Amino acid sequence: MEHLPHVTTAPWFTEAAGAAAKEQGAGNLLRVVLIVMVLGSVLMAWFLLRGYKRDD
Repeated sequence: MEHLPHVTTAPWFTEAAGAAAKEQGAGNLLRVVLIVMVLGSVLMAWFLLRGYKRDD
């Protein structure tokens, strides 16, 4: 099995990612994921429920 060549990233990117991980851990990522999930759920509910509106 052949190995793929190692993909190098910019040193500033890995340094910044490492510093952010040390300072905050997964808290910010989890917060962003939860916010996106809640907003997505609200938008999806609005989109689906607006079709049931009656114009009586």
